[in-house]
Amino acid sequence: MPAPGRLVRRLRGARPWVVDLGLTVLVQLAVTMPFVLPREPGLPPVTWASYALTTLGVVPLVWRRRRPVLVLVAILLIGGVYKVALDGPGQPLPYAGLMAFYTVAVQCPGRVRAGVGAGSVVAVAASVGLGTGTARELSFTLFCAGAAYALGRLQYTRQAYTAAVEDRAAQLERTHRIEAEQAVARERARIAREMHDILSHAVSIMIVQAEAGPVAVRRAPERAEAAFEAISETGREAMAQLRTMLGVLREADGPAPREPQPGVAALPALLDRVRGGGGGPEIVYEETGGVGALPSAVDTAVYRIVQEALTNVVKHARARRVSVRLHHGAGELVVTVTDDGRGPTGGSGSRGDGSGAAAGAAVGADAAAGAGRGGHGLIGIRERAAAHGGTAQCGPRRDGPGFRVRAVLVTSPLEVGS
Repeated sequence: MPAPGRLVRRLRGARPWVVDLGLTVLVQLAVTMPFVLPREPGLPPVTWASYALTTLGVVPLVWRRRRPVLVLVAILLIGGVYKVALDGPGQPLPYAGLMAFYTVAVQCPGRVRAGVGAGSVVAVAASVGLGTGTARELSFTLFCAGAAYALGRLQYTRQAYTAAVEDRAAQLERTHRIEAEQAVARERARIAREMHDILSHAVSIMIVQAEAGPVAVRRAPERAEAAFEAISETGREAMAQLRTMLGVLREADGPAPREPQPGVAALPALLDRVRGGGGGPEIVYEETGGVGALPSAVDTAVYRIVQEALTNVVKHARARRVSVRLHHGAGELVVTVTDDGRGPTGGSGSRGDGSGAAAGAAVGADAAAGAGRGGHGLIGIRERAAAHGGTAQCGPRRDGPGFRVRAVLVTSPLEVGS
């Protein structure tokens, strides 16, 4: 036998017409009892006509949801005819009428309920007047009708509350799904940015050093050795960073690597690799202001910004001198990378769009091909700066030929209302 809670859930999930049909049958069984139970001596016997009229007064309940007011009127009219025309057994309660009144209270608007209530009071008073005419019967009948109305309004409130809760739950589910999708998109963008920075920088350095190697072998063999060492070191570091990232992404039996991401402290080594033992541009590094510990996220962002700026210099600028400057200010860090290369309009114009088009070009393609592909290097710099409450400006230098990248990152929590 199913538990009561399970039975209630089944009834809620059933179709409305099935519920109404079952309720009609239940009311019919209730009004049938006076016809089948033994009657007191002296009372007239029951007739099939009175039973048929009683049944006719129950059948309209099948349509109670579709036409609640018409169903109530029909039941009251049939009940009045029964009381006037036939002398059948009386009912302990007007079951059909109470159920119809309950349905009106649940489904009908306020004006309709007021009109039906006034009409019902008149009908009840007339019915009692045709019967016993006592105040006791009138008060009891009005009390039953009021109880049915109150139960109907309580059911209406419960249904409205349940619908509001379900709607809120659906909205929360949609919100959580959208937030999850946005989080996935942000994470994909972050991973793509990290992969771009690692691979673009490493491969660019390796290509530059590899191209300089044959020339150095002929003219300065000692520089050739340094170039090959730079290629090897750059490749090893790129592989190490890729292993760290992939180890965090993939599901493995063992724990993922916990090595920290490179930060400001790793910039000297980065600059040495770009110099390539003399095969690369001359790089001047300067750190000013109140140098102190940076938040780990900001520390990594500074490294990646400088790395991407130097990658652009190596790939596109043909610069001889590069300046990397970090200035620690009050609650912010200013990163400036300038070069004396061709600038955004020189040569093939690989950086002429100012949006990092050449920075995301395929490694090994010429600068002209890179200009038309729309990369993500300078876009990534701007995104990193914005992620830490700052801004980034990338464009040609005003004091001479070359290109400048300037990024401002917030290093302390923003004050409320600032």
